[in-house]
Amino acid sequence: MSAHIPRRTFLGSVAATLLASAAGACRSETQAEGAKSASSSTLLTDAKDAPIPRRKLGRTGVSVSMVGLGGWHMAVPEDVNESIRIVHSAIDRGINFLDNCWDYHDGESERRMGLALGNGYRDKIFLMTKLDGRTAKSVRGQLEQSLRRLRTDHIDLVQVHEVIRDTDPERAFREGGIEALIQARREGKLRFIGFTGHKDPSIHLKMLEAADAHGFRFDTVQMPLNVMDAHFRSFEHDVLPVLVEKDIGVLGMKSTGNGAILQSGVVNAIECLHYAMNLPTSVVITGCDSMTILDQAIAAAQSFKPMSKDEVRALLARTRDAAMTGQYEVFKTTASLDATTSHPWWLDTACLKEACSA
Repeated sequence: MSAHIPRRTFLGSVAATLLASAAGACRSETQAEGAKSASSSTLLTDAKDAPIPRRKLGRTGVSVSMVGLGGWHMAVPEDVNESIRIVHSAIDRGINFLDNCWDYHDGESERRMGLALGNGYRDKIFLMTKLDGRTAKSVRGQLEQSLRRLRTDHIDLVQVHEVIRDTDPERAFREGGIEALIQARREGKLRFIGFTGHKDPSIHLKMLEAADAHGFRFDTVQMPLNVMDAHFRSFEHDVLPVLVEKDIGVLGMKSTGNGAILQSGVVNAIECLHYAMNLPTSVVITGCDSMTILDQAIAAAQSFKPMSKDEVRALLARTRDAAMTGQYEVFKTTASLDATTSHPWWLDTACLKEACSA
């Protein structure tokens, strides 16, 4: 297994506290602290046995759990059996949305999830993965690999991954990637099509405009939604209203900024998750590399109550100063988490290694 640790390494201007060479461990530590403090609150203990709420996924007709299980963290535990245990526990307790991606840990995240989805678990969940390909050939090749790793004959949602360059929208449509996904949908290999990105809301809007120009409608869009995004290069302000208007399923990610927002010291993990859940999100996807973090995510969903306008204002006032430069959202301000920038051949091939041929 080859883990692309730089995808979760906190680089930028937040100095030593964000310079973690193993971001999964850093994230687990900071969120575990949040879980410890939250566990003593009546807010979480009162909701311990509550079910995880479901929300509609745009116009798809599907209902998904308010919180979803992130795929990158599937390959963080050293023991494969621990990864499987996390997946089974999540599903058994009411999470039915599982995220993944073709490139996570050189495919190890999908392989582990595939192992976990045996014994009837596949039939209980809504399975999503992401592909890096922009060309028809790369999309077809990557999709077939994902289907094999995930041990399924179809994936519920496939998304174009990392729409982070101004050129990505045009490429996806011009070079056949979207058409290849449409064809795969006709063949029954996938049900719905979306796209993801974490860089700039203007690029998301260009992708939506490109879809309109080609007479195509995305079923879902994934993007950062958190207490600091509201202040800086905001997907919440610029993209979210468009998705709501078009009835496109909203997949929230980076609710804690890959853990960096917790390093600011102005907000805890439960507050971050609740803020994202308070938005018109279909699901808030969060990485769980331990049972402690899974417990925290489930507790946040079980205890969630709609926030008042005053509560939202107070939380945003508390996070404003820390958010203004984007230092806790380094995925927007640096290339440190851009997998397809450090591995550009993934856009054109079905290869995870630089030396491979197209």
